[in-house]
Amino acid sequence: MAAKMAAAATQARFGETFLFAVEIPRGRLRETERPGIEVIQEQTSAGRESDSMRILVVEDDKKIASFVIKGLKQNGFAVDHAVNGEDGLLLAASTPYDAAVIDIMLPKLDGLSLVQELRNRKVPLPVLMLSARASVDDRIKGLQSGGDDYLVKPFAFSELLARVQALIRRATRETEPTTLTAGDLTMNLLAREVRRGNQKIDLQAREFSLLEYLMRNAGRVVSKALILEHVWDYSFDPQTNVVDVVVCRLRNKVDRDFDKKMIHTLRGVGYVLKTD
Repeated sequence: MAAKMAAAATQARFGETFLFAVEIPRGRLRETERPGIEVIQEQTSAGRESDSMRILVVEDDKKIASFVIKGLKQNGFAVDHAVNGEDGLLLAASTPYDAAVIDIMLPKLDGLSLVQELRNRKVPLPVLMLSARASVDDRIKGLQSGGDDYLVKPFAFSELLARVQALIRRATRETEPTTLTAGDLTMNLLAREVRRGNQKIDLQAREFSLLEYLMRNAGRVVSKALILEHVWDYSFDPQTNVVDVVVCRLRNKVDRDFDKKMIHTLRGVGYVLKTD
């Protein structure tokens, strides 16, 4: 089935912070024999299960779980979801996940006990703990139980994503690239220099950030809402044209002097950087 992207974003309000989740290409959803466990399998265009990194989300709040799962899937992760601690432990102990996002307040088995049991079983799973409790003592308890990082609700998805990626890098000892390459377009992240072929391209700060996001997602369509979240870091306003304006400026600099155009618009869907 061809993947569809919805143009609209849904908004959920937690406390005073607006968190938005964007509709994403639909994967294949399979229910396991145990209720409360959702195994969400991404598929490639050829219909095969994706080789993406797999994340476990253990969260009983439906709105927060949906927000996190959709965001992770949009960023290329495969995601499994459990709504209570017992099912989360079952999955975490039997599946080689790259990282887990675990809420502290869970039914049946709380998040602290879940992580402690994983550590007792010598499961080296990188864990980001979620909690509405923001005190220093609560954060210390979360880390002492075996959690690797601690994020307080409400949160922006961009921060959760950055923390998950950092956990995976530390676990795999991977380092961030200093140069991005897409076709004949190169970006030096340290020198903040962009070149297409032998031609240097001078970009303003926001244009540089937008191009970096497009290059990191080369070949993948990204919506206006996702660009706002990652480049501007605020909630989606369907009336704003700030993304269109900066994309237009960026396209004028990256594509104007070249026969092959790289930045493309899919009306009602988003933008994509194409290298072929």
